[in-house]
Amino acid sequence: MGMKLNLGCWHRNIPGWIHVDLCDMPHIDYKTGIDDLSMLESGSAELIYSSHSLEYFDRQHVGGVLTEWARVLEPGGLLRLAVPDFDQLIKVYQKTGKLEKVLGPLYGRMEIDTETGPQTLFHKTTYSFNSLKTVLEDNGFTNVRRYDWQDTIHKDYDDHSQAYFPHMDKENGILVSLNVEADKA
Repeated sequence: MGMKLNLGCWHRNIPGWIHVDLCDMPHIDYKTGIDDLSMLESGSAELIYSSHSLEYFDRQHVGGVLTEWARVLEPGGLLRLAVPDFDQLIKVYQKTGKLEKVLGPLYGRMEIDTETGPQTLFHKTTYSFNSLKTVLEDNGFTNVRRYDWQDTIHKDYDDHSQAYFPHMDKENGILVSLNVEADKA
């Protein structure tokens, strides 16, 4: 049974998982960018989970990131992603008429402390289900489908896969996270 990776984990610590992030926090096993997993053997992970971090890579770079993640996954391994859902953000804007309600998920300005000092990161793209499905299929993944965060082994670790508008209204709100998983081909 392979390892479970949490890429771009930030302050979320899932016991028994390997955590990779630029952030300088005690629970992070590898303090590095999630686009270079050269410290991990090919085919060594059964599951890669990344919540709201893929959008920090532009469309020209994301293919290389996904190729690297596929390298680390074992044959038939699972890639589980959460990214801001462009279609749902449009609904939030249409409902509120307030641009400031969608700016965070669209542009994602985030300041982090790293081992080399503070860095500011920004989202570089956004996805709809069809656009993410195409990117995944173009980069070696199959059986692309949505998943329900409530049916995952990491459901008890609140992260952006559980992002709703209004904030934390998980009963009646609009889920603004596009939660997608795919199999390594």
